[in-house]
Amino acid sequence: MTSARPKATSKQLQETERAIVTEWRFAPGAETGWHRHGFGYVVVPVTDGTLLLEMPGGETANATLTAGASYARDAGVEHNVVNAGPAPLAFVEIEMKHLPG
Repeated sequence: MTSARPKATSKQLQETERAIVTEWRFAPGAETGWHRHGFGYVVVPVTDGTLLLEMPGGETANATLTAGASYARDAGVEHNVVNAGPAPLAFVEIEMKHLPG
């Protein structure tokens, strides 16, 4: 099943042996599409906004973003992220790669 929502855009800013840094930009109503995070990650909002998080099983949650107020999540999170606000929003996602050791 495909969604009629516009797609968020992503731009990889940097990748090292330790991290992947990606900028995400969302028009109002835009979504990432369903995905599962293979690494733990930190999100740093660039703008204020509200996200709708769609989770497996039909659950949903809202998250309020405040520019500069970061949050972290563990690997394995599965969701679709939607801009639920009336204005464009953006954040930088920093994925921490697993290192051998």
